[in-house]
Amino acid sequence: MSCAIVEKTLYLIFSDDTILKLQGAREICRLTKSSLRYRRQFSDAVKPLVDMLRSASFESNEAALLALLNLSVKDEGNKKSIIDAGALEPIIGFLQSENASLQEHATASLLTLSASSVTKPILSSFGVIPLLVDILRRGCPQAKVDSIITLYNLSTSQGNLTLILQTEPIPSIVSLLKSSKKSSKTAEKCTALLESLMSYEECRKALTSEEGGILAIVEVLEIGSLQSREHAVGALLTMCQSDRCKYRELILREGVIPGLLELTVKGTAKSKEKSQTLLRLLRDAPYERSQLQPDTLENIVSNLISQIDGKEQTGKARGLLAEVIQVSMDQSLRLLHQRAMVCTPVDLSVSGGASTISST
Repeated sequence: MSCAIVEKTLYLIFSDDTILKLQGAREICRLTKSSLRYRRQFSDAVKPLVDMLRSASFESNEAALLALLNLSVKDEGNKKSIIDAGALEPIIGFLQSENASLQEHATASLLTLSASSVTKPILSSFGVIPLLVDILRRGCPQAKVDSIITLYNLSTSQGNLTLILQTEPIPSIVSLLKSSKKSSKTAEKCTALLESLMSYEECRKALTSEEGGILAIVEVLEIGSLQSREHAVGALLTMCQSDRCKYRELILREGVIPGLLELTVKGTAKSKEKSQTLLRLLRDAPYERSQLQPDTLENIVSNLISQIDGKEQTGKARGLLAEVIQVSMDQSLRLLHQRAMVCTPVDLSVSGGASTISST
C-alpha cells in the first residue's frame, strides 16, 4: 500500500500538468510531516519541487515550500539535495516577499536547513544573515522566532558570528527577548546569541544603549529555563570580565543578586560556577581579601547585599543567602560522611601491649 501511494504521488509531482503537480506537492507535504520513511522515499521529488518554487503561482510556491520543508527535517541527504537543486535562490527571494505566508515558510525552511553543520557555511555564503536580521526587525511574529533560531544555528559555524555582528543585530534581539516569555525557546536562543555577541565591545555598548536591555537578560536569569539561565549569566559575566568598572553598576542596578544567588544553589554546573564568579566581580573589592572576612561565597554575598537598595530585594537576597549557606553546610556534611565511609581503618599496634587502636 505504501509503495503504491509513493508511486502515485511521484507520478503527480513529475507531471507536466500544473494542477496535478500542485496535488502531488500537497500530498508529499502531508505524508512527510511526521514520517522519516516517507522523507526517504520521496527524495526523488526534490528537483520538481524546487522547480515549482520558480513558478509565478502563489499556490505552487507555498505547496512546494512546505513539502521541501518537511522533506528536510532530520534528513541530511534531503537537505543537501535541496541546496544542490538550487532552492536557496528562490527561498531567499521569498524572505523579502511582502506576502507574510511565503516569508514565514521561507524562514522556517532556512531554519531546518541551518540545523546541519554542512549547510551552515553554504547558507551564509548566499547572504542569508542580513536578511534574517531584517526579518527580526520587520517580520511577522513566527518568522521572527524562526529567524532568531536560524541565526543562533548559523552563529555556531566559524566566521558567521562576525557576519552577524556586522548587521548590528542587538536592538532587534533585545526587542524580541523583551516581548518573549522568558522561559520560552525563543528567549533561550536570544540569550545564547547575546552571550556569544557579548565578546565584542560594540555589542556590549549596543546592549547598554537599549532601554531595558540588561534587565531583559536579568529576567531570563531569574525565571528562564535552566539552559536560558546559563546563557544569561554567561552574557553578564562576559560583560563584567571585559570591563568591570564600566558594567558592574549597570548590572547591579537591575537587581541581579537574588537571581545569581538562586543559581548558585539550583543552576546547572556551569551556571553555579559562572554565578559565583560573577558575584565575586560584582562585590566592592573583588581582588582584596580581608583577614577577618575570608573570601567565601557567604561573605561575598553579604557584602553585596549591603549595597542593595530596596527592602523587597534585600529581603529576598537575605533569604536566598540563608538557603545558600544551608546548602553549603549540607554539602560539607555529605562530603565528610563520604570520606568517613571510604577511609579504610588502619590498625596501629601499641608497643608493649596486646591491644590495638583503630583509626579512620
